[in-house]
Amino acid sequence: MHEDDFTTGVQDGLRLAKRIYYGNDRSVVAPKPVTPMEKATRSLYPVSPMVYAVIYNPAIVDNPDMPSYQPHVHGRCNPPALIPLQMNAISFEVDCCLDTAFVTMTGSWRVHCVMGNERCSCRVAVPMGEEGSILGAEVEVARKSYATQLASLDGNAEKESIKAEEGGLIKPHIFTLTIPQVDGGSNLSIKIRWMQKVIYKDGEFILSVPYSFPEYVTPASKKLPKKEKIELIVNCDLITDIACKTSSHPLKERKREPGKLNFLYEAHVLTWSSKDFVFKYNASTTYPFGSVFLKSPTTLSIDQRDMFSLYLFAGPDDKRKVFRKEAIFVVDISESMKGNTIEVTKNAVIAALSKFNHDDYFGILVFNDESQLYSSTLELATTESIKKATEWIDTNFIASGGTNTSTALDQALEMFSGSRKSIPMVFFVTDGSVENERQICEVMQIKLKNKGSGQFPRIHTFGIGSFCNHYFLRMLATTSKGHYDASYDADAIETRMQMWFSKASSSVVTDIVIDGPDDLEIYPSNIPDLGYDRPLIIFGRYKGNFPEKLEAKGMLADMSNFTIDIQVQHTKDIPLEKILAKKQLESYTTQAWYSEDKELEQRVIKMSLETGTVSEYTHMFLFKTESPDKPSRSGKKPGKKELERGPKTEIVSVLHHLGLGFGNMDATYENIPPGFRPPTVNQTEKLAKKAGNCCADVFGKCCCMCCIQGCSKINNQCSVVLTQLCGALTCSGCCE
Repeated sequence: MHEDDFTTGVQDGLRLAKRIYYGNDRSVVAPKPVTPMEKATRSLYPVSPMVYAVIYNPAIVDNPDMPSYQPHVHGRCNPPALIPLQMNAISFEVDCCLDTAFVTMTGSWRVHCVMGNERCSCRVAVPMGEEGSILGAEVEVARKSYATQLASLDGNAEKESIKAEEGGLIKPHIFTLTIPQVDGGSNLSIKIRWMQKVIYKDGEFILSVPYSFPEYVTPASKKLPKKEKIELIVNCDLITDIACKTSSHPLKERKREPGKLNFLYEAHVLTWSSKDFVFKYNASTTYPFGSVFLKSPTTLSIDQRDMFSLYLFAGPDDKRKVFRKEAIFVVDISESMKGNTIEVTKNAVIAALSKFNHDDYFGILVFNDESQLYSSTLELATTESIKKATEWIDTNFIASGGTNTSTALDQALEMFSGSRKSIPMVFFVTDGSVENERQICEVMQIKLKNKGSGQFPRIHTFGIGSFCNHYFLRMLATTSKGHYDASYDADAIETRMQMWFSKASSSVVTDIVIDGPDDLEIYPSNIPDLGYDRPLIIFGRYKGNFPEKLEAKGMLADMSNFTIDIQVQHTKDIPLEKILAKKQLESYTTQAWYSEDKELEQRVIKMSLETGTVSEYTHMFLFKTESPDKPSRSGKKPGKKELERGPKTEIVSVLHHLGLGFGNMDATYENIPPGFRPPTVNQTEKLAKKAGNCCADVFGKCCCMCCIQGCSKINNQCSVVLTQLCGALTCSGCCE
């Protein structure tokens, strides 16, 4: 389902829900009408786990327990209407390990809006929090159960033989799954597992889990008990005490150990929670501090080398001296950026410039088919110069033309002075993909070797939408010790970009070197700078013995040396292989894209299947298991042969669109505005095209001279029959 179809479907579903009659129960909360403002701000996307009845035929919408015998509704819904189902129960289990949270959501929903003798599909939609990634889903309904499983899919023939699921990810953080043929009035028990990021800001960890439910998912009857439950485990294992700061829901502490806490929230409620679950905590320690965790692989792991993960924190002191900046903003202003995208990008660049110190230098370069500079040299960030730059941005940020990335980057790199007392930076923003991306990376690597890592600019990359190649942007950032980020929603571009500017500008330690074993495989291979606004996370593999202590060295903003001893500890409680899985897969996929290494692609596939983490080269299948020991919908009991065969398992569909992909050069060439899904042909255009082709085929086969001469000799009755036959064939083709 296209993202616009989703919001239209929910809007139609809320209108259809008004048909449902609940008797004289005053506790029922009727869905509120959707205002144009709400639709414009995309509020119809779920902000908590939701289940929708997929309605093509509006005539089946009614209370399964209390039919209201309303007038028949003619026509069909296209796209289908999505009626939010009422939720009977909800519980969360959240396990925070270092910078990652593993969430298990268990809930129950009822198909309260479809007649008891009718069926509909049900669409599950789950927002997964910050940088969320789906791990698996299980659904039980009546005598059937569904479960997802990762697998590789090779060969076009096999792809065509399996039904493609409309869904997967409708947004990078919203996972959807469709369960077919669910009886009206039945209950669905759903378990969804995902992993998401724990944000680190101002010296504290912030966990935010989607837990805000709309009023109309509350069951109609007051008699049904409603219970909320959240189990939270915080496991930092940083050899320090964890201090809980604030929580959105009242938590009861159940257990406390060094570096580990266990909480429980449990309450009977009249209506479901209307706010997300937010928990803030910090590790009581002195800054800066770091820790290295070691873990041995399992016997079934494809990589039998030991793994490690290093975490280094500069601390929350934002008054700590940061490096002076020499920054140039390189912004894509091709025609695809027109409208709101170019406006919010303009606002974000102006906001970033306003935060520059008076001893910083800046430059601005915009590009489409050609490049245009604000100034031929970098300028000091005085109040007057920033005011002039703002006026220039307002005048020159006009979306038009194509995309020429290579020339713009080459021109930007030539503008830096090479001063050792500042960090040269390129803030590169684009929404498109170009043909010579690998060549651009090769050129950057050659220039890096010639200049040295200390003099080569950090290229911080930001991708807008899914048409740009995010792995190309990752490669550019990794090569130059830069910082990568992205946004897929126009409403989130400005906020996300400002966070990206802030993180990239907060460097307090540069040129970091880790004194470890010689055979240490580190990712990222070029260690980024340490900022006060984010931890430095390095991971990798090693063989042999690991030292009991590590020493990290670097350079501070005053040109003095920085040295810190990092404690090394073996861990059993922390699932390091699962925490690092997504980071490793992203790093390996970036390398596989750049080198076009098929063996590395296979390694990504094996690691994805081993850890259950989605990748660009694996697919998620939906399996159905049907139990024969219960009566069917018609009431017929299973026979002896059916019972002997046992449960029947089959593939229902394959979920596509679980990865970001490698860009869309066609969309870039055609200057299609950025979005999360590839552009789709309008359904009406498809139908007209198919009908046109059908008619062309019919007339092409019937308009030869022999056919015309033969028709001229037949009687009137026969001609009427032939005319009706041709019309029927044409209509059949159109319907198809």
